[in-house]
Amino acid sequence: MKGFRIEHDSMGELQVPDGALYGAQTQRAIDNFPISGLHLPRPFIRAMGLIKAAAADVNLSLGYLKKNQAVAIRRAAMAVADGEHDAQFPIDIFQTGSGTSTNMNANEVIAHLAVAAGAKIHPNDHVNYGQSSNDVIPTAIHVSATLTVSEQLLPALKHLKKTIGRRARELRSTPKTGRTHLMDAMPVTFGQELSGWAAQIGSSIERIEDALKRMRRLPQGGTAVGTGINADPKFGPAMARQLKKLTGVAFESADNYFEGMASQDAAVELSGQLKTLAVALMKIANDLRWMNSGPLAGLGEIELPALQPGSSIMPGKVNPVIPEATAMVAAQVIGNDASITIAGQSGNFQLNVMLPLIAHNLLQSIGILANVSTLLADKAIAGFKVNAARVNEALAMNPILVTALNPVIGYEKGAATAKQAYKEKRPIMDVALETTGLSKDELKKLLDPMTLTKGGIHGE
Repeated sequence: MKGFRIEHDSMGELQVPDGALYGAQTQRAIDNFPISGLHLPRPFIRAMGLIKAAAADVNLSLGYLKKNQAVAIRRAAMAVADGEHDAQFPIDIFQTGSGTSTNMNANEVIAHLAVAAGAKIHPNDHVNYGQSSNDVIPTAIHVSATLTVSEQLLPALKHLKKTIGRRARELRSTPKTGRTHLMDAMPVTFGQELSGWAAQIGSSIERIEDALKRMRRLPQGGTAVGTGINADPKFGPAMARQLKKLTGVAFESADNYFEGMASQDAAVELSGQLKTLAVALMKIANDLRWMNSGPLAGLGEIELPALQPGSSIMPGKVNPVIPEATAMVAAQVIGNDASITIAGQSGNFQLNVMLPLIAHNLLQSIGILANVSTLLADKAIAGFKVNAARVNEALAMNPILVTALNPVIGYEKGAATAKQAYKEKRPIMDVALETTGLSKDELKKLLDPMTLTKGGIHGE
């Protein structure tokens, strides 16, 4: 058939498109798994290229490849790592659970490129030497996730934390009504409120960094079942050293290959920390949405930057689009974590058999969290304005300020004063003048919102 060439593998001959760099095994997977149209993402393909390049270097140093073979494989593999051939990785993520099809996809593409450069290369015998899909794919999950977290997510989170911290300092002397159960409570400053957000992000950074300690342990070298059959005993440790050299990340060879191949506990742990981050971002996004609500019939405490028209029918409406996008990202990450949790349970004896799903979901979570964290910092938190008049009006009318009078007048008289102020819709100061016997100067001192944000007992 015109536009096709004949390739063969151990199962026989197969037509492959003329322009394809892959071979028969990749084509079989394309034919077998027309399921979602979802492909393994760029960070994973990058990791596959890095692993194959490192393997070529290690196999050359151990004497298993000739120099011209290793050079050709390395050059081709680095081209894959650099994103020059992403279109040659078309296999659906819903494929064989070991990811064998994707490993052979990489082997075939790299071999094709190396052969075109003049080297005599076989996908299995040379590109895949000392390796199995069963240790390559778990290693690629660890490498890709670690690199993406280190290069994208952690810098984004540190930027978000810094941005929140800057706004907290700017607003440290701006009091507002605190809320518990969505009901008026004692005052806090905007700075105090934002400091909680910054602490949440800081804790998430610490959790994720701790999880990376396990992600940096690579099962490469275990080959088919964890015993290292057909691989030099020096291969796994040498691979970790070479990947460290290629990436600058302190990868190390796993102490136990059986754990790294039969389970995906490290990936499940990292996903769990991403879920925790998603929960924190959802909380921050919802706080921003509530504070921005209105502007007339809601809280109206802040005004988020206006980014786009909010309605196709209501002129002038502006919506909190960045917090909404953040909340949707959080929901997606939480769903991804549920899938990863189920996939992590699918280690049967010596191999987990949901590896491509874990790779896709984990990398998607990392990527969208990184992107939305930057947007949340730059397009929502950095530029929101406080509606001082609205905030001060609510503070003056807040009957819960009477809590500060408890040590002076007692809880019951305080409750009666608050109820009267709420019923009559009068400022708490005016009602307290009538009910407490305290002077206006005393009440001003006791009920000062800024003073009340500092805690402690007032009126002693």
